[in-house]
Amino acid sequence: MNYSFIDFLGLLGSVGLFLYGMKVMSEGLQKAAGDRLRIILGSMTRNKFAGALTGIFITALVQSSSASVAMVVGFVNAGLISLQQSISVILGSCVGSTFTMWIISLFGFKVDIATFAVPILAFGVPLLFAKQSRTKSIGELIIGFALLFMGLSWINNYVPDLQSNPEMFASLERYASMGFWSVIVFLVVGILVTLVIQSSAATFAITLIMCTKGWINFDLACAIILGSKIGTSITPILASLSGNLGAKRAAVGMLMVNLLGSVWVLAVFYPFVKLCIWITQILGQGDPTQLFSFVNELETTSPDLYNSLFDGSLPSDDTAMRSIMSMQVSVSFGLSVFPTVFTILNMMVMIWFDKFYVKLLEWMLPSKKGEDEEFNLKFISRGLLGVAELNIAQAEKEIVVFAERVNRMITMAQDLIHIKAGSDDFNRTYSRLEKYEEITDRMELEIGNFIKNVAEGRLSNISKRRIAGMLTMNSELESIADCCLGVGKILLRKQQANVHFNEEIYENIDLMYDYIRTAMDNMMLLLQSKEHPSENNIIKSYNNEREINNMRNQLRTTNVENINANHYEYQAGIYYMDIISDLEKTGDHIINVVDVIKDDFRTNVYSK
Repeated sequence: MNYSFIDFLGLLGSVGLFLYGMKVMSEGLQKAAGDRLRIILGSMTRNKFAGALTGIFITALVQSSSASVAMVVGFVNAGLISLQQSISVILGSCVGSTFTMWIISLFGFKVDIATFAVPILAFGVPLLFAKQSRTKSIGELIIGFALLFMGLSWINNYVPDLQSNPEMFASLERYASMGFWSVIVFLVVGILVTLVIQSSAATFAITLIMCTKGWINFDLACAIILGSKIGTSITPILASLSGNLGAKRAAVGMLMVNLLGSVWVLAVFYPFVKLCIWITQILGQGDPTQLFSFVNELETTSPDLYNSLFDGSLPSDDTAMRSIMSMQVSVSFGLSVFPTVFTILNMMVMIWFDKFYVKLLEWMLPSKKGEDEEFNLKFISRGLLGVAELNIAQAEKEIVVFAERVNRMITMAQDLIHIKAGSDDFNRTYSRLEKYEEITDRMELEIGNFIKNVAEGRLSNISKRRIAGMLTMNSELESIADCCLGVGKILLRKQQANVHFNEEIYENIDLMYDYIRTAMDNMMLLLQSKEHPSENNIIKSYNNEREINNMRNQLRTTNVENINANHYEYQAGIYYMDIISDLEKTGDHIINVVDVIKDDFRTNVYSK
């Protein structure tokens, strides 16, 4: 066998083109669907079967079970879906991951799609220059489809001919003749190959080429594909290492589903393979096991015909060529039937044990106490960034969590005003307020970086507007946190100056806080219903803002009168007004968040 280093690089490049084509096609689908993908997950019901169907649909659309699990992770422990629901979605995602395999089976051998790849590009490329974003996305989808099959065709050309290398074949033959142990060996090969190339679809494509050329039999090809299901489950685990607890649980849940499923398939491996062979025959595609024996017999009886068959010199209308092409179609269908039947049966059985899985995952990965006062992003993780449109929902949920934390800071700051200066309780509350402000600084940075990374992905115009709005809200919420700590710093200066407030000042500050709390509570209601905010709540927010400004002006005027009337010291009036001004700024930041919701998030805005 004359297989050079250049040929090996050609093989790597072919796999790269295949993966890139799948990525481009996936992103085109995501952007063409746009906000609909997020709405599908967001509106998912509590029905486990609806969750499974959602997992099938989303994974078929983005063509990656690892990516769909990454999407699901952001909704775990959220108002959208629970950890228990995520198990159903993961089960569905395993079924949806077979969609790409069926595309390859249906088009890869029945039609030489690579021959039409360049003409297909002729249709896709002009769409990239269209004015409408959706049309451009469809063009990307078409281009990705063409590149995917060009890569598949080139893999076929660059995979080394093992039959022409006696030493390599002898080694392969030794591992292929160990009975059930051969199944285990090739299952491990499937795991390792998928871990390296990070795609079960690419592993399927390589296995399909090897099997259709008669280098491995159908049973061992099924073992490799079974291993690829485990291998693709490990990818989200590696990604979740830098993620939160929900990410780890969901990722381990995917591994559990595929690992336990693989165990029962291995227990009945040969009968299960025979079932898949029978289903392939029922579909009218023949026996997928015939190709291996046909090729090996042909090599023994007619080596010249065998060599002509695979070097491309045999005409397509030759009887032997027609026979082997028919058997190749049978193999491609059989290899698609195997994971499809496996994942469907796995889903139908394991979907009833979702509560057990949740308890097991919570036992394996228990939550830590005191997480509320530690830096912890609840819904997003940099390690799981991958699908731009659907990551937006994760960021939106994280901003709500951010706002809830800031809201608690407002209560802390108000409590601090009434605690005796210099006491242990005062120092403890101030330290807690300071710690919260440090956490909000880090949250602003992490959320902002996440949103900016999402903005670099494929986004619809609607989503771009949401991204801009979220960046503004993220900054405004952190400014509210700064104002809360600002109150604490003013109280520290007051303590150091040995200044005291009288009851009138305390009452006026509490009155101002009442307006701030009303404004903040109203903002929280709007944040939790951004797409369909209540017009009454929006109007109420603007009325609250005017009341805060009017109260600030009124208190500023009466402060001068009270100082002149010796109601309290001049220095007390300075610290008093500093707090009032700080609270007025808090109201400004709150109304800025409301402005973003009104202008960038309301559904009816998008139709304008």
